[in-house]
Amino acid sequence: QVQLVESGGGLVQAGGSLRLSCAASGRTFSMYALGWFRQAPGKERELVASINWIGGATYYIDSVKGRFTVSRDAAKNTVYLQMNSLEPEDTAVYYCAASDIYHTSQYDSWGQGTQVTVSS
Repeated sequence: QVQLVESGGGLVQAGGSLRLSCAASGRTFSMYALGWFRQAPGKERELVASINWIGGATYYIDSVKGRFTVSRDAAKNTVYLQMNSLEPEDTAVYYCAASDIYHTSQYDSWGQGTQVTVSS
């Protein structure tokens, strides 16, 4: 399995920026995709963005397109989520998750989450 540790959350004013990091360890050779999920109070968890670990293809939900950028550094086994033009609606706990090459669409490994709070 893969172990994931997020960092970079915090409190920021609307319009500001934050960069989240997710460091992977363990069976990183079997990773297929890394996803950033978020869950706000009273809402379901949603996939915000993802990146294919090998090919680099990315995905974003409509509400963050043009504002968020997901990237990876294979040498550091780290995935980043650059968040610009943050809005109060982006407030949530953000989680990093990984799928592997055997179950490409199933995120089995999860980090502990990092809080992002955007004030208006």
